[in-house]
Amino acid sequence: MAAASALIKFKFPFRFLLLRRFSESPAEPLTMETSLPFSAHKCDPPPRSVTTSPSELLSFFRNMTVMRRMELAADSLYKAKLVRGFCHLYDGQEAVAVGMEAAITRRDAIITAYRDHCIYVARGGSPFEVFAELMGRRAGCSKGKGGSMHLYKKDASFYGGHGIVGAHAPLGCGIALGQKYSKEGTVTFMIYGDGAANQGQLYESLNMAALWDLPVVLVCENNHYGMGTAEWRASKNPAYYKRADYVPGLKVDGMDVLAVKQACKFAKEHVLQNGPIVLEMDTYRYHGHSMSDPGSTYRTRDEITGVRQDRDPIERVRKLILSLELASPSELKDIEKEVRKETDEAIAKAKESPMPDPSELFTNVYVQSYGAEAFGPDRKEVKADLP
Repeated sequence: MAAASALIKFKFPFRFLLLRRFSESPAEPLTMETSLPFSAHKCDPPPRSVTTSPSELLSFFRNMTVMRRMELAADSLYKAKLVRGFCHLYDGQEAVAVGMEAAITRRDAIITAYRDHCIYVARGGSPFEVFAELMGRRAGCSKGKGGSMHLYKKDASFYGGHGIVGAHAPLGCGIALGQKYSKEGTVTFMIYGDGAANQGQLYESLNMAALWDLPVVLVCENNHYGMGTAEWRASKNPAYYKRADYVPGLKVDGMDVLAVKQACKFAKEHVLQNGPIVLEMDTYRYHGHSMSDPGSTYRTRDEITGVRQDRDPIERVRKLILSLELASPSELKDIEKEVRKETDEAIAKAKESPMPDPSELFTNVYVQSYGAEAFGPDRKEVKADLP
């Protein structure tokens, strides 16, 4: 190809204007426009032009494919009764996790609610560790004691999934308070769903964060249904990016990985200088709220199919890659086959991991050397001495 700049318009489901310098280099910058403009509240929106590269686009495709395959496998494991308890899947929302990670560093903190599998993987965790945790095995990221809703990766500043709706909001703002004290230029992304957007502790925390100009980005993953309740039935004002009133906000196409990247980059720079901001990610989940919810009683199958056809984040990137001739259809299929094989291997390895030792029942519950003892029901037999 000639080494020249060209303006090309592509006509796939989301509109891209690509200003591209043709090159063989996988790191050669590409500049393109987001699918939709950002809607802003009390701030000027970031530009729609996003800088990326061939290698980044291919990594987006692979990483979102890993997440999609992992969640579909988790569905099968749950139905096979190898996963117990609650299980909330993220398929459809992968662009939020991947785009956010592309804009920040592992020193920046993330804390989220219970739909946390893919956020953990985006932070550098492996599907093997996720599967092991889901099945309650020792090799899980929380040693098999947390399960689906309590994944955790301290070395990547991922402070977990949390099972109580909205209750992690004060924790996220507390992490940001510590970051402000440390003066290291890091921020916290506190992720919550539209179902948590009416929780009181969210606004109490936001008020404190605004008073103290804390470096916290509040990310509302609006998948339009809080459990089985549509947003318009639960919120008088479902424009969540405006709901913070005195705090700026942006509405983002959460199915466009490049728009998410651009918004998160903008938000990080904003909160370091001005205090909190709210990002509303307009996204969609294909599964029900949890594995106990078929997800089809409060929405039509046509609605789900329509989103898959018009807005699916993986298919959007696939079409972009093919349009730019960064890979062929068969090469992308090979990536998908490779991911499927890796997923199967991760599941097999997780099944071989042993269950936690019974002594683990007492660790991380009481203070070390507290000296308590656990007795049997007749109080005659000592079952274990707590560490």
